[in-house]
Amino acid sequence: MELTAREDIEAPLDRVFAEITDFEGIERQVLRRGIDVQRTNDPGEVAEGLSWEAGFKFRGKTRTAAIELAQYSAPEQMVFDSVSGGLEARTTVDLVALSRSRTRIGVTTEFVPKTLSARLLVQSLKLAKGGLDKRFKTRMAHLAKDLENRLKG
Repeated sequence: MELTAREDIEAPLDRVFAEITDFEGIERQVLRRGIDVQRTNDPGEVAEGLSWEAGFKFRGKTRTAAIELAQYSAPEQMVFDSVSGGLEARTTVDLVALSRSRTRIGVTTEFVPKTLSARLLVQSLKLAKGGLDKRFKTRMAHLAKDLENRLKG
């Protein structure tokens, strides 16, 4: 199953990429939303292999996820691989300069179940795909607007 969203941001590509690779800032935002996240390797330079462990509640249970920056191609693309139980996900973040002051950000997440329970979860998500797509695109629009406002301010 795949979720996709695209948004245009009124800011130059290099500034947008710098903002979305500010992982310390993103970690702080995630913590404020109640998700426990810790970097599992050297917090030095942004590069392939950077990884995190996250703990969160989903459907009444506490879950964990291992997230890794699998591909890093500045300033155009980042690919994150994550594993939570028997569910694997690959999230691709693409940035395209539309002009000197406008950038398009595209996010695609593909879910791949590896266990029976993960397959049941993905199947239930597929049944609700319309609502899920709408929420994913709405959330992306809010994130893009927040990013644009931060870059303007």
